[in-house]
Amino acid sequence: MPAKYQPMTLNEVIIQEQSAFPYAKGELSRLLSHIGIATKIVHREVNKAGLVDILGSVGSTNVQGEKQQKLDVFANDQFIAALRSSGIVCGIASEENDEIVIFDDELSLDGKYVVCIDPLDGSSNIDVNVSIGTIFSIYRRITPVGMKAEISDFLQEGTKQAAAGYVIYGSSTMLVYTTGLGTTGFTYDPSIGEFCLSYKFMKTPEHGKIYSINEGNYIHFPMGVKKYIKYCQEIDKATNRPYSSRYIGSLVADFHRNLLKGGIFIYPSTESNPNGKLRLLYECNPIAFLAEQAGGKATDGKGKRILEFKPDSLHQRVPFFTGSRYMVDKAEEFMREFPDK
Repeated sequence: MPAKYQPMTLNEVIIQEQSAFPYAKGELSRLLSHIGIATKIVHREVNKAGLVDILGSVGSTNVQGEKQQKLDVFANDQFIAALRSSGIVCGIASEENDEIVIFDDELSLDGKYVVCIDPLDGSSNIDVNVSIGTIFSIYRRITPVGMKAEISDFLQEGTKQAAAGYVIYGSSTMLVYTTGLGTTGFTYDPSIGEFCLSYKFMKTPEHGKIYSINEGNYIHFPMGVKKYIKYCQEIDKATNRPYSSRYIGSLVADFHRNLLKGGIFIYPSTESNPNGKLRLLYECNPIAFLAEQAGGKATDGKGKRILEFKPDSLHQRVPFFTGSRYMVDKAEEFMREFPDK
């Protein structure tokens, strides 16, 4: 009789990888486990949101000027509570908060890590039951252990991330993360309450057939982006065009699909958002880290690698081009050929 298949859980894989980080002494592993626990709680609420009073707006806006949804606030509270109780994190920067949240209890002051997080990406999709997600980024603090966290701990280049990941709450809930050893994916099995390994080494195709961009803003796009969209729509059998346009409006959902199938996601600068709309710390850096670890690429569309930006503020925005390497290269080619005057 064949042996029963025993899937590897998130904790088991994290512990296996721990040996690659001798400086961590298990802290990074435990931190990722705490994030996994908070994710399970948010997963539970997302899946029953229509049955309880957790949909809709709380009547307030976050620092981005966006109306906060009830589930936004719930997710933010859950991740802050989980990270505070870990004793490993000395502070957190959340898209939902104006300033950093400092953990100043005795245990947390000795924490070696800070976390940047978008607790609920794509929250405008909550009320219509479309996939949403969580994005997180982990850095080793640069201030001395034992002191309170400072803004400098968070304003680090993406190249200095210790780990990053996202969770997508869709037809199944998946957690995808990297510690710089490749991009690994886990699927949540509610029957045992565990994230189980489903993608050991995720690799995005170098070419793809999907372009993801909010074409409703077409008139406001840079000329290079407009020309690239027209290129994607042209018929050319040699390059398998036209490409398919797919845009969900949730960065996690759009990126996850393109990561698996091959494609490009673009959120460029526009007339109303000359620096782009996506946040460097909470969205672009972690997604860029994951993209590169899966063999993809992430830039500002003008040749600058996202992970090399030096942040100058918590809520800094940047243009974002990410996905299959050759598709990003082609989009950048159009950006160079048709520079805005």
